Amino acid sequence: MINVALVGCGRIAQRHAQLLGDAQIDGARLVAVCDTVAERAQALSHRYDVPSYTNMNEMLDRHQPDLAAILTESGYHAKHAISAAKEGVNVMVEKPMALTLADADQMIETCDHAGVKLFVVKQNRFNRPVVKLRQALEGGRFGKLTMGTVRVRWCRPQHYYDQAPWRGTWALDGGVLTNQASHHVDLLEWMMGDVESVVGMTRTALADIEAEDTAAVLLRFANGALGIIEATTATRPKDLEGSLSILGEAGSVEIGGFAVNQMKTWQFTHEEPGDDEVFEKYSVNPPDVYGFGHRAYYDHVVTALRHGGPNLVDGIEGRRSLELITAIYEAVETGQEVRLRFRPRQARLGMRS
Repeated sequence: MINVALVGCGRIAQRHAQLLGDAQIDGARLVAVCDTVAERAQALSHRYDVPSYTNMNEMLDRHQPDLAAILTESGYHAKHAISAAKEGVNVMVEKPMALTLADADQMIETCDHAGVKLFVVKQNRFNRPVVKLRQALEGGRFGKLTMGTVRVRWCRPQHYYDQAPWRGTWALDGGVLTNQASHHVDLLEWMMGDVESVVGMTRTALADIEAEDTAAVLLRFANGALGIIEATTATRPKDLEGSLSILGEAGSVEIGGFAVNQMKTWQFTHEEPGDDEVFEKYSVNPPDVYGFGHRAYYDHVVTALRHGGPNLVDGIEGRRSLELITAIYEAVETGQEVRLRFRPRQARLGMRS
């Protein structure tokens, strides 16, 4: 049994606590929760009958869990992940893994030195239609890739940002690209391959926050294909879509829905057995934008910890999308095309005044 402790008891922690506390993950259980706001930790403590703490190190020392799930504000991910790793505890960190590349590098180095695993939560990779798309890509069904697009058209009214003072800040959160669209950015890069360069524009259209609520980005991939990222939390009056489309010389696939959950287009020049069943088998209707991927992701983590299986999204893999997002912010600030493998100079993400 993998014993899991939660560090941070905010919005996303409710999902983790539900899966672990209600025994929905075979081979893993919730053993303790921690938050600097005692009332938040106590609420989960009472609901799932586990101890609560306001000090992370005290919790780790007392329970010595196999895994610490870091669910705090994004700007604190590195601090808490590094602290847990130094205690010899495996680390799972919600997206984004950090807000600066320097922090991400330190997380990777510390976990390597401590001999613990670092998991970065990218649960949408485990959505059923996404898995099917990845299989087609690895099977060479697209041929030469030509274009990849993600669209995140979600609704986050002002009261969402007002729930906590860190939301929408450069120091602890970032904007729609870093928060809401980071999973979709990861999917695009995972499918299309390494990004060569980016240009972008952002604005803060409707929300009273420091960072952007709307972004439009153009990408050039190393394989010559082009990409588009359209992301906004200024959709009204409710969520519209979270989608991904991949186009190639021999086929086109679009996954839509509001959580990259519904197969919309599946067409290839050369049909294969099972193509006529794709729409029926690979579309699901999740209750919210989190979808069902967290459960599959936890199953993956349990397998990796218990049996030494591969870690699909380790620190190196999690860093890729952070580098891309940072490059986008650099391009926005400079007004120039930014090539990847760069040193950020003007990107504001993770910067504190």
